[in-house]
Amino acid sequence: MIIKALFFYLFAILSVAAGAMVIIARNPVHAVLFLILTFFNAAGLFILLGAEFLALLLVIVYVGAVAVLFLFVTMMLDVDFAELKAGFIKNAPVGALVGGIVLLELAGLFLLHGFSTGAAGVTQTAMPSLGSGVDNTTALGRVLYTKYIFFFQASGLVLLVAMIGAIVLTLRHKEGVKRQSVPAQVARNPKTAVEVVEVPSGGSIIPSTEGQ
Repeated sequence: MIIKALFFYLFAILSVAAGAMVIIARNPVHAVLFLILTFFNAAGLFILLGAEFLALLLVIVYVGAVAVLFLFVTMMLDVDFAELKAGFIKNAPVGALVGGIVLLELAGLFLLHGFSTGAAGVTQTAMPSLGSGVDNTTALGRVLYTKYIFFFQASGLVLLVAMIGAIVLTLRHKEGVKRQSVPAQVARNPKTAVEVVEVPSGGSIIPSTEGQ
């Protein structure tokens, strides 16, 4: 128990510190690396809780795909991070207000319900009876898609809104670059799309360059 407690506090402290560095780091590449470190420590916490499937899923999907994708996108896109930081400083009071409200809600939740101690308390309060011989993946699927299905769908909507917001904030249109305009293409008609040119016999539609 002492070794498990030591590993728990180690992973927890490193997770919180790395998560804070994701926000504090000035270099976006360093922020992505700290995000990867956060994922690894969170995977260690899942292993201590007996959720091996979630730990492997976190490492394979988020570290192996999403975090690496973030790293390449951050390195390849020409994003004006100085402008983004200026917007962050401008909206910092609103973020601090929302963060304070969430912190007060968590403090009120802990004061009202307290902490459940021991594996038995966690099993009785959070996990329904699944019977013996049920593996970790099956147990997770039964709980996630039955008891917490509405929360699962709500989290998907939140991630969708966050993805759209990230695209809107980082999308930049450069001058002098030709882009497709779907409304202009749909609004075309035969008068604007086709030009009839009468070519004289033996002539050409290309202007002659002789004598120039």
